[in-house]
Amino acid sequence: MNISYDHYKVFYYVAKYGSFTQAAEALFLNQPNLTRTVRLLENELGCTLFIRTNKGVHLTEDGERLFEHISVAFEHIQAGEEEIAANRSLQKGLITIGATEIALRIVLLPILNQYRKQYPNIRIKISNISTPQALSMLKDGLIDLAFVTSPFDLDRELSESELCSFNEVAVCGESFRNISNDTFSLSQITEYPIISMGARTSTYRFYSQLFLKHGLAFSPDIEAATADQIMPLVEHNLGISFVPEVFLNINQNEGIYRINLNEDIPSRSVCLIKKRDRTLSPPAKELERMVTQTEFE
Repeated sequence: MNISYDHYKVFYYVAKYGSFTQAAEALFLNQPNLTRTVRLLENELGCTLFIRTNKGVHLTEDGERLFEHISVAFEHIQAGEEEIAANRSLQKGLITIGATEIALRIVLLPILNQYRKQYPNIRIKISNISTPQALSMLKDGLIDLAFVTSPFDLDRELSESELCSFNEVAVCGESFRNISNDTFSLSQITEYPIISMGARTSTYRFYSQLFLKHGLAFSPDIEAATADQIMPLVEHNLGISFVPEVFLNINQNEGIYRINLNEDIPSRSVCLIKKRDRTLSPPAKELERMVTQTEFE
C-alpha cells in the first residue's frame, strides 16, 4: 500500500482526541476535510476505523489495532522533532572533539569551561589524540571539530583556522642543572638523552625537521604517549625535552630548569580544523564561534 502520511496523521489525531472537532483544532484544518480524509483512509484499508456517536468517535477493533502501531510511530516522530528543536536552541545535543594535549591546554580548556556554564545540557566528548589521528577521525566523520598543533598536511576536504601561536623551550631536571647555567647548541643537546612525543605526532615531526635543518639527527631516547607525561619524565631526570613555554611554571615545577639555546626554536600554531562538506550541528557551531572569536595570548 502507498497510503499518504497525512492520512495517518489525521487518523492519529482523531483517535487521540476522540473528536473530529478537537483534531481539526490541533491540526489547524477544517472538520469536513478531516472527515473526508478518514473516509479515504478507510476506503484504502478496506475497513471501518471509527464508530461515530453523539458523544464523539470511538475506535473499532480494526482501528484499535492500527492505532497501536501508528501511535508508536508518531510518538517517535514527535520525540525526534523535539530533540532537533532542543538541539537548535542549545538545550540539548552532543559535540565530538579531537584534540592534542597542547591544543587542549592552551586553547580548549578555558573555552570549554565557559561553554559548559552557558550550555550545561550539551554533552561534550573529547578524544585526546595526536594531530594525525585527529585529522584522520575528522575525515572519517567520527568527530565534529579537530584542535591540533602544527606542523601537519591538510587535505583539500579540510579547512583550517589558526587560533594562536606558541613557543617552546628546552628543559631539564636537577641532574642536568649545570646545563641551564650556560648557553647550549642543539648539537650539544644531542649528547644528552632526549625525551619526545611519539614518532607519529606533529611534535616529533617538528623537531625532526628542526634538527635536520641544522644537520643533526633527532633520535629521542624516550618517547612519551602524551604531552602531559613529558614534565614528570624531565623532573625525574630521565632526559632533556622541549615543552611549550606556557607549560613551564617555576612555582609548580621547582625541579625543572630552562636551557638557553643558541638556535631559535620557531613558533608553532594551534589550529581549528573542520571538514568542508560537513554541516555542523548548532552546538558545534556555537563552540566554533566562541573559539574563533576569542583572542588568545
